[in-house]
Amino acid sequence: MSRFLTTDLGHLAAQELDFEVLLRTAVFKSTNQLMAYLFQKLADRIDAAYQPKPGYGRKGRAEVTLDCIFGSFRLERDYYYHEGQGLGHYPTDQALGLQEGGKTPALARLVCLEGADQDSYQQAEEHLKETGGIHISARQIQRLVQQVGAGAQTWQTREALRPLAGTKPVPILYVSGDATGVPMRKEELKGRAGKQPDGSAKTRSAYLGCVFTQHKTDEKGHPVRDYESTTYVSNMGPLEEFGPLLRQEAIRRGLGQAQKVVYLVDGAEGLENTGHLNFKDAIQIVDFYHGADHAGDVVAALLGSKEHPEYKARRSRWVRRLLGNGVKNLIEETRQECAGKPQAQQVYEALGYFVHNIERMQYRTFRRQGLFIGSGVVEAGCKTVIGSRCKQSGMFWSTPGAENILALRCIYASRRRDEFWKERLNTQAAANDCLRLAA
Repeated sequence: MSRFLTTDLGHLAAQELDFEVLLRTAVFKSTNQLMAYLFQKLADRIDAAYQPKPGYGRKGRAEVTLDCIFGSFRLERDYYYHEGQGLGHYPTDQALGLQEGGKTPALARLVCLEGADQDSYQQAEEHLKETGGIHISARQIQRLVQQVGAGAQTWQTREALRPLAGTKPVPILYVSGDATGVPMRKEELKGRAGKQPDGSAKTRSAYLGCVFTQHKTDEKGHPVRDYESTTYVSNMGPLEEFGPLLRQEAIRRGLGQAQKVVYLVDGAEGLENTGHLNFKDAIQIVDFYHGADHAGDVVAALLGSKEHPEYKARRSRWVRRLLGNGVKNLIEETRQECAGKPQAQQVYEALGYFVHNIERMQYRTFRRQGLFIGSGVVEAGCKTVIGSRCKQSGMFWSTPGAENILALRCIYASRRRDEFWKERLNTQAAANDCLRLAA
C-alpha cells in the first residue's frame, strides 16, 4: 500500500510542477502583451517628439521583433535616412536601448549576467530556461556577451579624472596585481614561447588587478579588509598596458586622497617595475607566502633536495626569521654556509630572489604597521574572476572572447553592474543622431 501511495504522491508532485510552469507561461503571455503595448506607446511618443538634424528625412515606419523577459513582441518605429551620407537610424532604438541584438535592456542585462556568471554558455542557456522560462540559445548568449563585453572593456579602460562620487579619504589603500594562464586556441598562440615540452605555449597570461581599502585592525593587530571594498580590472595585453589600467582604477578609488598606499604583489620583476612606474610613492611588499615558497628552494639547494631529513625544520626556521625582518642576515649566513661547496652556484641562484627583494620583505615592520603581507585577495580573484569561467575543462579561447567576458566579470565582481548598464544606455541615447563628426 505504501509503495502505491508513494508512486501516487510522486505523480502528483510532477503534476504540480507542470501546473506551475503552465501558470508561469500564462502569466508571461499576458504580461508580454502588456510589454508590447507599453513599448509601442513609448515608441510613438519618441517618434512624435523627435527632431532630425538637417539632411535627415523620415522614410516611414519599420517593424522589428523584440525579445523581452516575458517573450517576444513586434514594435513599429520610424526610420530616418541621410541621402548624402548614406547613414540611417531608428531614434526609438537608441532612446530605449534596443540595440542589443533585438533584446530589451532588461533581458540583455540578464543574459549577459548569466553568460558571464555560469560555467559555460550552454549552462547559461539551461539556467535561463529552467529558472525564468527564457528560451535563448547558447550561441545567441555568446554573441550578446561578446557584443556587450567589448563595451565593458572600453568602459573599464576609461580615464579616471577624479575619484568616484562619494569616495572618501581612506587610511590605507591597497593595490595588487597578478597573472594567470588562460587556455587559448592554437591560432592565438603561434610563435609564442611557453612551458610545453616543445617550448610552445598552451595558455596566454591574463592580468588581474584589484584595489581595496583598510580602516582598522583586529584585537590582535591583524589588518581587516573593508567589507565589499575590492574592485577589479583585467587585461590580456602587455604589462605596459596593465599598469596604467590599474592606476586608473586606483585613482577612481581615491589614490590621491589615501594616507598610505601599499603595492602588494609577488616577487615578479615585471610587476615590481609596474609598481615603480605607476605607484612610485607606494610601500611595496612582496607577498610573504611566495617568499616562504622560495625559502624552501634555498633550503633544498643547500641540503641537496627536499627529501633531506633536515629540510622541513630548516625551512620552518627560514620562514620564522623572514617574519622577523631577518632576510638580510639569512642571505649572509647562507652564503657563508655554502661557500666552496659544489652546490654553491645553485644556492646563490635561489638566493637571488631574496637579494633583490630585501626592502620589500621587512615583514615584522609591515605587520607592526598593521599592514597585509599576503596577496591572497588578488590570487583568490584570479581563481574566481578568471579561473572559474575561463579555465574550465575543454575550453580554448580567442583573445577577444576571453577579454570581453573578463571585463564583464570584473564589473560584476566590483558591484558596478548598475553603473555600467546605466552609462551604456545613456551613451546609446546620447548618440541619437548619427551624423559624422567633422574630421
